[in-house]
Order: sequence, then structure tokens, then C-alpha cells
Amino acid sequence: MAHLLADMLRTLRTGRALSAKQDIAAVVSILGDGTRDAIRLGDDCAAIPDGDGYLLLASEGFQDSFVRAMPWFAGYCGVMVNTSDIAAMGGRPVAVVDALWSDTSESAASILTGLHDGARTYGVPVVGGHTNIRSTHNSLSVAILGRARQLLTSFDARPGEVLIAAIDLRGRWHDPHPFWDASSALCGTEGAVRLRGDLELLPAIAEDGLSRAAKDISMAGLLGTALMLAECSGVGITITLDDIPRPGDAPMERWLSAFPSYGYLLTGRPEDAGAIMARFHGRGIAAAIIGRCDDTKRLDITWAAEQETFWDLTHAPLMGCGS
Repeated sequence: MAHLLADMLRTLRTGRALSAKQDIAAVVSILGDGTRDAIRLGDDCAAIPDGDGYLLLASEGFQDSFVRAMPWFAGYCGVMVNTSDIAAMGGRPVAVVDALWSDTSESAASILTGLHDGARTYGVPVVGGHTNIRSTHNSLSVAILGRARQLLTSFDARPGEVLIAAIDLRGRWHDPHPFWDASSALCGTEGAVRLRGDLELLPAIAEDGLSRAAKDISMAGLLGTALMLAECSGVGITITLDDIPRPGDAPMERWLSAFPSYGYLLTGRPEDAGAIMARFHGRGIAAAIIGRCDDTKRLDITWAAEQETFWDLTHAPLMGCGS
């Protein structure tokens, strides 16, 4: 098992998804000095102090190959992944805008239909944007505005806190992509109400003081997301793979590479963990303690009583966004 664990972690460590997160370091080196202290690069959204809360601002861009292969789903994801970022910061979405380039009106219609369906499903209006349907390629980016009363951030995990994974396992793979989709099948049905209620769990947890730190599980996968959280907070985390909620037929390596439509990592005091998990369980969402934060600045992984270091941030920063 030790050899299997080491090989699997090596594959994940050197994969394209995590390499893309390392590209952030070059961006931070250029833009970092231009930000205010209250707007910390490396979070799921920019959090801009505003009155008694925060405006949240985020955006997502989609690779041309994905937009070309799955235009409706790309449009739908434009809303889905952005609302997930807002929730991960303890916020509620307000509105989205899009920027669309397409080579035909038919392709544009499919992308925009997906965007419309996602907006209707999540209850987030599309209020403007940019459109070019005379382009040489198909490309999409979507930006979102939200608001939070109490933040969840990537910078507030503390040694001694537990790490909780909350993932909706009621989904399916979107082959050949690493997407675990527990959302689009509910589009246009009463399930849309459920999806909105599921997202509401995150701001409620923040406002009730149960957690201060969270991230949504991104294209970097569960371990990559945990690593980003550890780097921003300046902590280490030990994760036990056997404790991670996952579908019964999902191989571990594939699941650790998955980008779930609803998947979050949160930290909390051990005495609050039960209350946090109960909220997810009450809505049919799998949630479990999968690790513990420490002061090592390493991401250590255990599996079947074996342990390997996935990443040592003291030797190799990931995004350059450490606290």
C-alpha cells in the first residue's frame, strides 16, 4: 500500500490541474503589490469591505476545448462554479455577467441556453456582458457579484482545527472530463430549490460562527484544494484518505482528481465539527472529518495506516499566497 500511495500522490502532484495552480504565483508576483490588505489574493473571491459586510467578486474562464465539446454544460457551469465560489466565502450570489466569443450563432445559442438554465436553476440573474459571435473560436468567461455578512476565507484555518469535507455524492461523471455532476440533472425541476438550499448552508455556518475557513473543491482536486487552504493559512494538514466521502464505485485516484459540482472543505474547532456535519447530513450531503490542521506547513496523507508527504510548503510554495 505504501508503494501504491506514493505512486498515486506522485501522479496527482505532477498533474496538469495542480500545475495550473502553480501558474498563479507568476500572477501574484505582478499584481500582488497593487491590492489592499483587505483583499487577499488566493481566496475564492475578492472580499471588498462594504458597510456591515462584504461585496464578493469572482470570475471563471473555460478552456476552448471544453466549450466546443460541451457548449450547453459550459454555459451552465458558468453559473454553477461561480455560485460555488460565492458560497465558499460565506456569501450569497447577486448577479452574473458573461463574456462570450463564438464562431457561429448556433454555438452561441447553445452556450447561452446553458447560461440561462444555470441562472434560472440557481436564482442568479444574468445582468449583462459581452458577446461576439463572429469570432474564430468558442470561449466563455463568467463573472459574479455576491454579498457576505460573515466571511469564510482561505486564510483563517488554525492548528488544532479539524478539516471537514462536505460533498454531494448524488451525481454522475461527465466523461471524459473529471466532473462529478450532482447539479445539472436538477435543472428546471423542483430540485433547483434543493440546490439553492444546499448552497445556503455555507453562509449560515459562517454567520453562526461554526467555521472561519473554507474552500470549494476546484479543478485541483481535493488534495490540491486542501494544499491551497494550507498555504494561504500558513498551516499543515494531515488527511486520512479512508475518511473522505466518495461514491462506492469511484477509484481513489480518480476521486481525488474530481471536480465536484458541490464539494467543500471547511475547518472548525473539534467541538463544533458535529454541528457542522449535521447541517450537511440534514440535507442529504455526505460530510466527514478527514483531517486535522497543525503547524508543520506540510500536507501529509495517510491511507491504510501508511503515510506520505504530498507537499512541503516550507520547501516549495504553490501559489505564493501564504499568510
